[in-house]
Amino acid sequence: MEQDKTSTTEKQVATNTTDVNSIEKQVKEDFNQQNQPKEGDQILKEQVQMALMEYRRHNKSLLLSSFSGGLEVGFSVLLMGLLYTMFHGQMSKAGLEFALAFAYPIGFIFVILGRSELFTEHTTLAVLPVLNGSVRVSRLLQLWSLILVGNLVGGYVFAFLTTIMAPKMGIISLEAFEHLAEKMLKFNWWVTLGSAIFAGWLMGLLSWLNSSSQETISRIFIIVLVTATIGLAGLHHSIVGSIEVFAGFLVSPKITFSDYLFFQLWATVGNIIGGTVFVAVVKYSHLGERKFIKELHSHSRD
Repeated sequence: MEQDKTSTTEKQVATNTTDVNSIEKQVKEDFNQQNQPKEGDQILKEQVQMALMEYRRHNKSLLLSSFSGGLEVGFSVLLMGLLYTMFHGQMSKAGLEFALAFAYPIGFIFVILGRSELFTEHTTLAVLPVLNGSVRVSRLLQLWSLILVGNLVGGYVFAFLTTIMAPKMGIISLEAFEHLAEKMLKFNWWVTLGSAIFAGWLMGLLSWLNSSSQETISRIFIIVLVTATIGLAGLHHSIVGSIEVFAGFLVSPKITFSDYLFFQLWATVGNIIGGTVFVAVVKYSHLGERKFIKELHSHSRD
């Protein structure tokens, strides 16, 4: 009788040990899976699904979210202006530009992690369902228009409030706003266009890499890496740059409204080309080809 009890106890212990081991194994597998980059096909599928969700949203919701995005990304300009005011004349030119570049990502972190709409993400994301045949081009143009208008209006409000409050508070000088604006305006049209293409390309890659990452710390690192590159290189971003130039227009007689329109036109066109051609079309074509090869291989087996 005692032997039976002992045998039963041993079996229960063995079963419990097996259960614990299987749970630990499952936890390790889940952890490893969460910390591994996703396959390209999986990223593409998720990006298309995310974009389709945006297309299904009500226009009012999209407009409000993009307005919020325009406000939030303005904190990049606020921080850059603050750092310029604090350290201009006290740091070397190279050191100051480096500091401003790493202030640049703050607004993008707020927008992307806060899930607000940003036009330069949708230059890639919103194109994928069009390439997939799920959405018409006219709907794409409507979505782009809503998000761009919302971002710009939000940026105008932020620029207006900042140029009024910050100088009175003594945290940002008028010279700082003028410097940030002139940095965007010192090039001719084709240089501005080319710079904006690179910025749109990087923002498209940011959207793609964010889908690949599965944890917040990794996403923040990617956001900082990509957007600091845009800031350090002085590339033309149609939303952050819009706030910089519009704020300069509000405070400096050197910057005219035609200067602002010049910047906005070429920066927007360049961002669209960069995100659409160099990320959406290239990625979709590459992954579509892989899928086609897989389908041919499966048919050959049949």
